[in-house]
Amino acid sequence: MLDALRASSQTWFGRTIMAVVMGFIIIAFGFWGIADIFRGFGANRLAKVGSIEITVDQYRSAYQNELLQLQQRQRRAITGDEAHAMGLDRQVLARLISDAVLDQEAHRLGLAMSDKELAKRIYADEAFKGPNGQFDHQLFEDRLRDAGMTERGFVSDQRADYLRQEMITALNTGFAAPNAMLELINRYYNETRAIDYIVLPKSAAGSVPAPSDTQLKDYFEAHRATYRTPEYRKLSVLVITPRTLAAEIAKTISDADVRKRYDEVKASRYTQPEHRMLQQIVFPDQASANAASDKLAKGETFDALIAERKLTAKDTNLGVVTKADLVDKAVADAGFALPKDGISKPVKTQFGWAILRVTQIVPPVTEPLEAVKGAIVQELALARATGEVNKIHDAIEDQRANGKSVADAAKSSGLEARTIDAIDAQGHDKSGKPVADLGDASQLVKAAFASDVGVDNEPIGTRDGGTIWFDVLGVEPARAQNFDEVKNKVAQAWTDEETSRRLSAKAAELVQKLDKGETLASIAASQGNLAVKHMAKIKRDDPQDLSREELGQVFDRKLGAGGSAMTGNGDRMLFKVVDAKVPPLDLKRPDFRNIIDQMKSALDDDLIEQYVTQLQGVVGVQINQQALASIIGAPPESD
Repeated sequence: MLDALRASSQTWFGRTIMAVVMGFIIIAFGFWGIADIFRGFGANRLAKVGSIEITVDQYRSAYQNELLQLQQRQRRAITGDEAHAMGLDRQVLARLISDAVLDQEAHRLGLAMSDKELAKRIYADEAFKGPNGQFDHQLFEDRLRDAGMTERGFVSDQRADYLRQEMITALNTGFAAPNAMLELINRYYNETRAIDYIVLPKSAAGSVPAPSDTQLKDYFEAHRATYRTPEYRKLSVLVITPRTLAAEIAKTISDADVRKRYDEVKASRYTQPEHRMLQQIVFPDQASANAASDKLAKGETFDALIAERKLTAKDTNLGVVTKADLVDKAVADAGFALPKDGISKPVKTQFGWAILRVTQIVPPVTEPLEAVKGAIVQELALARATGEVNKIHDAIEDQRANGKSVADAAKSSGLEARTIDAIDAQGHDKSGKPVADLGDASQLVKAAFASDVGVDNEPIGTRDGGTIWFDVLGVEPARAQNFDEVKNKVAQAWTDEETSRRLSAKAAELVQKLDKGETLASIAASQGNLAVKHMAKIKRDDPQDLSREELGQVFDRKLGAGGSAMTGNGDRMLFKVVDAKVPPLDLKRPDFRNIIDQMKSALDDDLIEQYVTQLQGVVGVQINQQALASIIGAPPESD
């Protein structure tokens, strides 16, 4: 074919035809294959920040690194949809854009960092220090290799990163929260209040007449969105975990097996070792130790020797220890070879020559087999169950590979799948109760609602090494309920709301009386001799027993004023603020210092964000939304 093309291009007619054909090809590529070039974006360009381009490859690498770190922190796999819902894709792009903006500003300002200073900072990085606390070049190379980076690329990235840090540090240095803000923060966190209060029960609202059908229907129409059934799914589920099998396997554990395991671990697990109270006198040399030993042999007491050397109990007592507690083997061997009140010959220790005395011996104590039999049976059953889980997993998977349903695959393996008639996306049945014994309910429900009837689903692994298989047998769509279905619920809701309204109105009347000078005690007496209670030292971050609404009302009212708020059970608290104190601003208080530091950090972040945003407006930012959407699997958005 190439020969034919070359031959045809030898004549003027052939060259003309070839030119026309190539022209059509170029036009086709321009409008269909590489149209992004004419729209300002190349095939690999994700964004343009001033004169700097952010490529698709750069973004993809940064995104994958962030996703990997997020998965490591949460210790689980995170899907692309979850990451998108968290905004991870936009966060990564925003960081890359911010870095590009700051890099250009650093260049405009003529900022630079010498190789010597850069090397100094890398050498000081804790991530590259070995066990001796010094820079470890081998560790440095290993870390770069694990990150898929070259030394040249890492150094280049670090130089840019350190320059950005210098710019941000310069921006924030000397910036402090104004005193007016500090006073407000101090008031918010440290003000304490005290109240006197009574609790108006729901019965204080009086008798609420039964609603008419018209009232109920009006209420139903106004709250129609509330009365819906969620989507339910019917599932066939087989949960196989070590714990689900252990109960049956435990019945097969013999007493001989239990005794054998008990003997194997008795010394390490069920025996409290011998403890001894030891004392020691340390001497500067062997001659001094031998001289002291001779005195003891001639009748001088150990206590007299301690007094002679002007030592204290702190100097001589080793405490009540086990043999394993003693780091020095010579001390351990000598101390645990003596009888009670026995005194050793001079012993060469790590800290010099010493003489030891035993003042107390606590013999070893072993738990009897009967006391730990249940735990051993459970341990053995779980160990055997782990092996059985693997066998069952392989057997079920073989059956599933042959096209069998979960129920049939379970039956072929001598097991029985469980049928769940209805479960919603929160793992609840139709009565609103959580469905129990699902192995890993959150993962199962998530997978089941992402599947459909007839779909061959992947098994779900559990944290304890088990497996969950499931089939979706049916889907009951979410639907709006009609009035007749929920009439009783509507009646109860209407009654509760009317009761709350009447109780609130009554409390408002009583608050007016309180503000006009009537005492809380007289109001309490008029409402059936209600108990007047007192609550002090109430703070916004220490609400004691107050609900969020009650706490808000207590701090919303001025000193001496009354107020009311609904309690957690639908009653109404009527209160009067009897004390309000704001301590003087003290920046040295550790707890308040932490709050100020958090506020300063937030202000710094806001300042940096405004600075970067202003720079973005100067240099200009363009984003290839089509390319971004293709990477993250989300619909493209307009710039």
